Amino acid sequence: MLNRVVLVGRLTRDPELRFTPNGVAVANFTLAVNRPFSNQQGEREADFINVVVWRKPAESVANYLKKGSLAGVDGRVQTRSYENNESKRVFVTEVVAESVQFLEPKGSRDNTGNQGGGFDNDPFGGGPVDISDDDLPF
Repeated sequence: MLNRVVLVGRLTRDPELRFTPNGVAVANFTLAVNRPFSNQQGEREADFINVVVWRKPAESVANYLKKGSLAGVDGRVQTRSYENNESKRVFVTEVVAESVQFLEPKGSRDNTGNQGGGFDNDPFGGGPVDISDDDLPF
């Protein structure tokens, strides 16, 4: 069986970090992932996917990502259910992340969420790379 998810999107809110009674870190966040097509009005739509990450990666996510951060998530889809305060069954579908990649340099977005000059310190120049197929090792 195969249950694998790979997503790239932006956080819709700051991650929420909590700890279990045993002291295990868990962080939750929502990732907005653009669909690869436009709707009838020519606008791009997005899916809002709930993500949960555990242990040390959860602490890193809470410390380094914030609303608007671009992140890559590799994990699996999980479904669960619970009974809420009104005794109704609630079903939840979420991605349990095995790894989260930070896809922007720290400080590359300003307070309004717009791209800033975060690539100024890019050691690789930040521009297009001119390389021929003969130079590639594969």
